[in-house]
Amino acid sequence: MNEKTQLLDEAAIARAIKRISHEIIERNKGTDDLILVGIKTRGLPLAKRIQKNIEQIENVTVDTGELDISLYRDDLSNRDTVDEATVNQTNIQQDIAGKKVVLVDDVLYTGRTVRAAMDAVIDLGRPKNIQLAVLVDRGHRELPIRADYVGKNIPTSQDEVIKVHFEESDEVDQVSIYE
Repeated sequence: MNEKTQLLDEAAIARAIKRISHEIIERNKGTDDLILVGIKTRGLPLAKRIQKNIEQIENVTVDTGELDISLYRDDLSNRDTVDEATVNQTNIQQDIAGKKVVLVDDVLYTGRTVRAAMDAVIDLGRPKNIQLAVLVDRGHRELPIRADYVGKNIPTSQDEVIKVHFEESDEVDQVSIYE
């Protein structure tokens, strides 16, 4: 795979996350009953950054959790064994019943990851609503799912791959497209 171009640099990512943070506050009329849930792996650092921005804006710390969707994926039957799926830990300390849950992920593509995440959240309790925040929406949906908060819409071909790199895990903040 060859890098075609860098789409977002550190400053552009920071601006997108700040905008998403403001939109979440506005749409929810504040932060009451709000929980940010990062979908492992790249959704977690994004959720923590949104949490930090909201804290700076509202002077309130919003609860944040992490969600592993490995066993909720609809392609498990295509694998030789369930053991092939990397099973991580879901860590949501708060009761989500009656809360506004914002699922956070890096890239929205087919919608299958988000569907699996919604199933996992509902297994934990019945939230008031589920919203979706993504850094990049690249199109090509296979399911009728849309993001409520989008950092950047980047139309792609199905042969291209979007890679998000975060300082926390990759030592750099950037979004690039590969072919």
